[in-house]
Amino acid sequence: MGNNVRIKKKEVLSKNWAVLNEFTFEYQRNDGQWELQSREAYDHGDGACVLLYNPKKKSIILTRQFRLPTYLNGNSEGTLIEACAGLLDGEKPEVCIKREIQEETGYKVSKVEKIFESYMSPGSLTEITHFFIAEYSSEMKIGKGGGLIEEQEDIEVLELLFDNAYNMISTGGIKDAKTIMLLQYAKINALF
Repeated sequence: MGNNVRIKKKEVLSKNWAVLNEFTFEYQRNDGQWELQSREAYDHGDGACVLLYNPKKKSIILTRQFRLPTYLNGNSEGTLIEACAGLLDGEKPEVCIKREIQEETGYKVSKVEKIFESYMSPGSLTEITHFFIAEYSSEMKIGKGGGLIEEQEDIEVLELLFDNAYNMISTGGIKDAKTIMLLQYAKINALF
């Protein structure tokens, strides 16, 4: 922790699926002056996401699922096309993402490659997301995927040609930030 922040008060506002805290703190500005501020920070843990890709077929595996916040903010169906992802829940990122791949997509991969990590919404979330890529083939399909019923997941598995998925960014078919970042990575690094 830096010397330019002094936490004065922490108040728990909600502790349901995650924890929402309000912090009152002093922050030392660039001009040296101390300023009292108050901010809310939402902590639901760190996560991991992956782009499953098949260079021979020039295809990728994505998912589609309902996301209430997008529905509340104008997404009439409330569904988003996304890369496979999940919260770490105390696991190492590599272990978490392999488990999530199998639960959500039905594929079992043995190797994932970490490519970077990112704060996803640093103005309000504490979350760091670990980004991975992993090759898949039809031989790796061991189940139907779809997520876990006990986690109220209802996930549709999509196999798309990479170029079609990439074009969905500009047409608004893909609006999920982590997925856009992974597709941009694949394009820049010529995975196909």
